[in-house]
Amino acid sequence: MKITNRLMIGAVAALGFSLGTPALAQTTITVSTWGGPNHGVNTIVWPTWKAWIEDATEGRVTVEVVHDMGPPAAQMEIVADGIADASWIFHAHMAGRFLATQLPEFPTFGEFSSEDAAAAYWHTHQEYLAQAGEHRGVDVLAMGVHGPGQIFTRDQIGSIDDLAGKRLRVGGGVMSGLADAMRVTGVALPPTGVYEAASQGVVDGAMLTLESLRSFRVAEVAPHTLTVDGGFYRGSFAIVMNPMFWDQVSPEDREAIEAVSGEHLSRLFGYMMDVSDESGVEFGQERGATFTQAPEADIERLRGVTEQLIAEWSNAVADRGVDAEAALAHFREQLALAAESEGIAERVVRQ
Repeated sequence: MKITNRLMIGAVAALGFSLGTPALAQTTITVSTWGGPNHGVNTIVWPTWKAWIEDATEGRVTVEVVHDMGPPAAQMEIVADGIADASWIFHAHMAGRFLATQLPEFPTFGEFSSEDAAAAYWHTHQEYLAQAGEHRGVDVLAMGVHGPGQIFTRDQIGSIDDLAGKRLRVGGGVMSGLADAMRVTGVALPPTGVYEAASQGVVDGAMLTLESLRSFRVAEVAPHTLTVDGGFYRGSFAIVMNPMFWDQVSPEDREAIEAVSGEHLSRLFGYMMDVSDESGVEFGQERGATFTQAPEADIERLRGVTEQLIAEWSNAVADRGVDAEAALAHFREQLALAAESEGIAERVVRQ
């Protein structure tokens, strides 16, 4: 499906679910958001979720999105402290707190959509990962992943060996371990800082998602992409809510909100990431960006690195009560099931 059609579906979904909803609602979910105003979470996820909630509660509950309530790494605290009712968090922003959530970040060397991965991740979290207690203080409404993380550089490269000694932006989590294995000098930067850092020569490139070619203007400063099927890594997210919010609504409305969250909201988040990646690739191609597939020798090398990283992760999460082997197997099973299930776009069109 072309990107323009998919974006239209997102807009139609939000409009369609809001038809017939009363103009005034009694209760408002205040959502703290980060990322630019044009980021897909702000143009697709929140408007659509708002419409779903208003429809499900017959207008008794609505959503208000507030920008710049705090930096990305502070979102968990903002929600736990009740400054906002809900937000989206990137787990790698809080190094040390989150380990179980690294499960979907490891390379898979196979193509799959972020929507399917998010659905699989939600079910795996509920079945295996929630018991680690890493989201204590907040309720988890959805889990999500971003699209395949690739490597963007100022100069074109043909293999992992060409990366040795280069300074690349990294964002924590699994990508930090991969950067070390590839003898890359990792530089901790938010995605929003990559354009300036690359244009000034502070970094030689970045480990980021394909959407960043457009959303963070990476195509202008690091137009050459080294790719791996499924990505060198993925990133883990959650949409969380302050538990005290439920005191403001009836059990009926809580059930209605949860019914349009969970897998539904997780799929929407992943769908948004798929759309954003498609837009980023198109943007990059229009500006002459290059895309080079990593050679098979590099893939085999990465498989060995990944096995080691997973083994280390498995030992670490065992201390938190997580059966890593069972959780990974469940995630892969759910990923296959999600790929066979009706996608969020089809559900919206049908409704």
